Amino acid sequence: LHQTSFSEPAGAIKAIDRHSVHQICSGQVVLTLATAVKELVENSIDAGSTNVDVRLKDNGAELVEVSDNGKGVEEANFEGLTLKHHTSKIREFSDLIHVETFGFRGEALSSLCALSDLSVVTCHESAQVGTKLVFDHNGHLVQRCPHPRQQGSTVSLGQLFYTLPVRHKEFQRNIKKEFTKMIHVLQSYCIISTGVRITCSNQTGQGKRSPVLNTSGSPCMRDNIGAVYGPKQLQSLLPFQQLRPTDVVKEDYGLTNAELPEELFTITGFVSRGDHGVGRSATDRQFFFINKRPCDPSKVTKIVNEVYHMYNRHQYPFVALNIAVASECVDVNVTPDKRQIFLQEEKLLLAILKTSLMAMYESGVNKISLNHKPSNLSNSKQNNPLNSLTSVQPRPVSARHQADPSDGELVVEPREEDEHKVQRPRSSLNMAGLRAAFSSHTKRGQESPASGGSKQKTLQSFFKGSEKAATHVHIQSPVKPLREATRSSPAGRSSLDAFRYGKTQDGDIEDSGRGSSLSECDSQTTATPESPRCSSERDSSRSSLSKVDAPVSLQKRTAPLRFCFQELASRLRRLNELQRQMDSDRLKYRRFRAKISPGENQSAEDELRKEISKDTFKDMEIIGQFNLGFIITKLNSDIFMIDQHASDEKYNFEMLQQHTALQGQRLIAPQKLHLPAVSENVLMENVDIFQKNGFDFLIDEEAQVMERVKLVSLPTSKNWTFGPADIEELIFMLSDSPGVMCRPSRVRQMFASRACRKSVMIGTALSVSEMKKLVVHMGEIEQPWNCPHGRPTMRHLVSLDVLSQD
Repeated sequence: LHQTSFSEPAGAIKAIDRHSVHQICSGQVVLTLATAVKELVENSIDAGSTNVDVRLKDNGAELVEVSDNGKGVEEANFEGLTLKHHTSKIREFSDLIHVETFGFRGEALSSLCALSDLSVVTCHESAQVGTKLVFDHNGHLVQRCPHPRQQGSTVSLGQLFYTLPVRHKEFQRNIKKEFTKMIHVLQSYCIISTGVRITCSNQTGQGKRSPVLNTSGSPCMRDNIGAVYGPKQLQSLLPFQQLRPTDVVKEDYGLTNAELPEELFTITGFVSRGDHGVGRSATDRQFFFINKRPCDPSKVTKIVNEVYHMYNRHQYPFVALNIAVASECVDVNVTPDKRQIFLQEEKLLLAILKTSLMAMYESGVNKISLNHKPSNLSNSKQNNPLNSLTSVQPRPVSARHQADPSDGELVVEPREEDEHKVQRPRSSLNMAGLRAAFSSHTKRGQESPASGGSKQKTLQSFFKGSEKAATHVHIQSPVKPLREATRSSPAGRSSLDAFRYGKTQDGDIEDSGRGSSLSECDSQTTATPESPRCSSERDSSRSSLSKVDAPVSLQKRTAPLRFCFQELASRLRRLNELQRQMDSDRLKYRRFRAKISPGENQSAEDELRKEISKDTFKDMEIIGQFNLGFIITKLNSDIFMIDQHASDEKYNFEMLQQHTALQGQRLIAPQKLHLPAVSENVLMENVDIFQKNGFDFLIDEEAQVMERVKLVSLPTSKNWTFGPADIEELIFMLSDSPGVMCRPSRVRQMFASRACRKSVMIGTALSVSEMKKLVVHMGEIEQPWNCPHGRPTMRHLVSLDVLSQD
C-alpha cells in the first residue's frame, strides 16, 4: 500500500466533447484576418458573383463584411450552412480529384462561427425577399427573419477572435500589420479573378469610409494589374512566353532521358523587365496561381527570382503567373489555408520556367546604340554623357561586368565579336609602376638613419614586449631634431614601440622630460640588451643618486613583537587551500571564441552583443594605438581591438540619422503619383514621417483613388536628389512598421557617405583622450558593432587569463 500511493493511475483515454473539438479545430482553420477575408471572398466567387464588396471597420477589428451578387443560399440549406463539414462541392473523397472550386471542405463558416459573431443576409435567385440568419458559436441557427436584399449574400463577422482571449489581444495589438497582410492576399484575388469586380473599403471610428482596392471586372489580367497597382506598373511588364526546356536545363534537373509528358503545363501571366530600376526592393508583388488558385510554391518562387537576379542582381521582379495543369496532377488538400499545393512533374515545370525566363531576358540584353563613332566614344562621354548611350539593356552578371577602380565607373567589356566596336578603357597604373613605386619607397626608408633596423611591430610582439619594457631606463639627454623627425616619420619605428617606452604617438606625454630623454641610444637597446654607452651613463646616475640619498640619524623606539614561524606557516597553508577552493569553484570558460575572419563576422557580433553592454565601453582602459588605425583597449582580462575609422563613422552616421532634417524643394506644379489605394492610405497615415524626410504632399481625400495624393516638395541635399521611387520605398517600409521613423535607402547612403568623410581616418595619430572619446561614443549608439558599410568596428583579440605565464 505504501508503494502504490506514490504512483497515480494512468488517465483513461476518452473522447473530447464536441464543443471543445469544435473550438480547437476552428482555431487551426482561421488563423488571421487575411484567412477570414479569403474564405468569405472565395465563397462569393464560387457562388458565381460578378461583384464582391469587402467592408471593414477599424481595419477589421470591429467588423468584417463581404457582400456579393451571387446565386444566394436556398432556404433548404439554411440549417447546414455553418455546420462542420457540410458542403455542396463534394460528396466523397474521390471527388477531390476533379474539384475546381476554391472551397470544398465545409469548414470555413463553421470555424468563423466559433471565433466571432456571424450573421448572414441572403436572397436566392428563386426567392422574392431576402432572409437574415444569426448563428451561435456552434454553427446552429438561432434567429431567422425577413430582410430586404437583392440577389446574393452578405456575411458579417463581428469581434473576430474574441472567443480566444490571447489571440484576440495579439490581433488587436498588431491590427495594422494584419490589415496589410489581408490586403496583399486580397490583391491576388483581384488579379486572377477576371470578370469579377472586387472592391474593398475601410472605416476608422465614425470617420468617412475610405477605398482601399477597386477593380473594374475586366476580363483581362493585365487590366486588373493596372487597376490594383496603377498604369506605371504596366509600363515595366513583359507577357510570359512559354518555351520547351532546353537540353542543358533538362540535364540540370535530371530530365534528359526521362519520358516527359507533352503539354502538361500551360503558363500565362506577366513579369517585370530586367532593367535596373523597374524591379522591386522586395518580393511584395509576386503572385503565383495554380488553376487560378493563389498559392505559395516555394521552388517556383526561388527559380523565378534566381533567373531575374542574373540580369538585375539588386532587385526583385513583379510576378503574376497562372499555371494551368490537369486537376488529377494537383493535390490542394495539404494545409488548412490551401496555400501549399503538391504537383506532379514539378521538375518539368521548373525547367520550363527557367528556359522561358532566360530566353525572355536574353532577348533584351546587349542592345547598345551609339550616336557617335566608336573612336569618339571617350570624347563624347566627357562632353555629354547623355548623348553617348541612349539605351543600355542589362545582361547576365559575369566576369565581363567589372568595376574599374581607376575611374569609379562601370566598365562593360563586350564579347569577342564586338571588340572592334567598343574598346575597353585601360588603367594607366600597371603592376610595373606599382612595383617601382614601392621599391623606391622602400629604398628611401632604408636610407633614412631613423629607421635603424626598426621594423613594424606585430600584435604578438606588442604583447611579448611587456616584460622587456620593464628593463628599459629613461636617460636624460638633450632633445635632438633627428629624434623628433623619426617620431613623426611613418618609416620610423611603429606606434607600438611608443607604448613600450611609455609614450603616445603624437607626443602627448605627461612628463616632458621623459619625452625628450630618448635618443639614438634607445634604438640600440632594442637590438642589444646592453650597450657600453648606456651602461656608463647608468653607473654615473647611480653614483649621483648615492650622494643625494645620504643616511640620516633619527631617534627610534623599539618594541618587542611576538612572532611564530609555525603559526605563520599554518596561516599560509589555510590561505592557499582557500584560494584553491575558490579557483576550483569559479566557472572558467572562453567567452569569445570567434576568430577575426570575414566568415565569422556574425558569430563575433553575437558574442560581443551578449558579453558587452553599452555601459561597459566607458569602463574600458586605453592601452594604445596600433598601426595608426586601431585602438587597443582592455576590459578586465580581455583585450579588444577597435577600428578607429569604422567606430567614429557609425557614431556620426547615427547622429545624422537622428538629428538631420532634410529640406524640401518645392515643385513648380504638383506631380501626380498614381499610387494604389493601399499605398495612399499608408502615406496619409504617416505624413509626418514623410515630412521629416523632406517630402510634402497635397492630399485631397475627396478625389478618386490613385489621384488623392500629389507631390509638391522633394528633398534635396547638395548633389543628392530624391523622387517617387524613394516614396514607394518608404511606403513599403511603413507597411511593415507603421509609425516607426525610417529613412529611404538613398538617404542612408547619403548619410553614410557624409559620416565617412567627417570621421577619423586610418593613419591619423590619436592621443589617449581622443581614443577614449571614440570608445565612449560606441556606448551611446544603438548598433555599435559595424559601420554603415558593413565593416566591423570591434573584435576580441585575446584573454589574459588563458595566456601562458611563460
